[in-house]
Amino acid sequence: MSICLEGLKEAHGRPWPKELITLGPEESAQQMVLRRIQELSDSGPQDPFMLADLDMLASRHQAFCQALPQVSPFYAVKCNSSPWVLRILAALGTGFDCASQVELEQVLGLGVAPSRIIYANPCKPASHIRYAAQHGVQLLTFGSEEELTKVAQHYPGARLLLRLRTQDSQSTFPLSTKFGASLEACGHLLTSARDLGLAMVGASFHVGSNCQTPQRFTQAIADCRCMFEMGRGAGHDMSCLDIGGGFPGTEDSGPKFEEMARVISAALAQDFPEERGVKVIAEPGRFYMESVCTAAVNIIAKKAVLEPGGSQKLMYYLNNGHYGSFRLGHREPVPRVPIVVKEFCSEPPLFPCTLYGPTCDASDRLFLEDVWLPELDVGNWLVFPSMGAYTSSMSCSFNGFLPATICYTMGPQLRCLGVGVEEEAGNLTLI
Repeated sequence: MSICLEGLKEAHGRPWPKELITLGPEESAQQMVLRRIQELSDSGPQDPFMLADLDMLASRHQAFCQALPQVSPFYAVKCNSSPWVLRILAALGTGFDCASQVELEQVLGLGVAPSRIIYANPCKPASHIRYAAQHGVQLLTFGSEEELTKVAQHYPGARLLLRLRTQDSQSTFPLSTKFGASLEACGHLLTSARDLGLAMVGASFHVGSNCQTPQRFTQAIADCRCMFEMGRGAGHDMSCLDIGGGFPGTEDSGPKFEEMARVISAALAQDFPEERGVKVIAEPGRFYMESVCTAAVNIIAKKAVLEPGGSQKLMYYLNNGHYGSFRLGHREPVPRVPIVVKEFCSEPPLFPCTLYGPTCDASDRLFLEDVWLPELDVGNWLVFPSMGAYTSSMSCSFNGFLPATICYTMGPQLRCLGVGVEEEAGNLTLI
């Protein structure tokens, strides 16, 4: 059964898929990927696509809440701002971490209460601050005296969290070189906030996206306890702690989420026990979204070259690349090895393969390193699981190659959680 949706438009001016595919009890999202590949292979055009398993999104939400029951998740909209993703999470009751006026508009447009939103970008345009003020989004983050002055001018009624700089050099995507105040600077900033008549309500930090060292949370939480003491000494009512993001999206490498959750829970029990009444929130993005989406790409050209010594190397040119779903591939420590959609009579030999995107830019590579694959043909498909984080939200149409189409599936998990679809309006609701 499919449910038709009317009046929805995707970014880049392309229409949304007209159907939300509902899976039967014996169907899986991965089976749907292979079925879609077969349909495109039979009738073309063989354009790239992504399939988003909305049941997986609900499962990730459940996993987060079970592992960290004392922490309220505020989903990082920048990770994947698809209306379907935001609708599902709104129906499941998450909060939202927004970084701009556009993201605020998206979330507020779903009917989410302003109290469920944190405007967590520490460096905000004045016009975006005024928009937050006009629409009642009170919780804002800052990390400098200059930002304090700006907030005092444009939103004196804001409730502020001071962002603390962390040691995040071992995270895949560090953030502290750009954001956050040192612990030594916090006393002055807290006093300045008081002198400006601003309400300081707590602290925030971010250990970097895809954190590789869970113990960074321990130190950051301990530093926030020190900041709370400074804040209370300056006369502030410190009542909210934002532990940011950094949670792993998959279990393939690096620390496991369960291990990270145990470290965080122990640190919170030590420095912010529940009896103190401090509200603890987090900003998960990658953890929620990475495993939700699968990318399917087609080989549009190939070239075989002889390396020194006579060994063969293959170059595959794909219809999705760095300017599409693989923008972060250059920054990932290990290249992703795709699933090959082709039958072989026996175990094929593997060759070093360079994976290029479709544009005329020579740096349009999926990864900086080669991957080992069998020899394939033009028209064959490659499937990349766990492609939901920072993919569609960072895609562009360079050289006229449009971002991959996204298909959405809903299965028994969401229906068991009581999420239903109003067919005429295309809205997700709790039933």
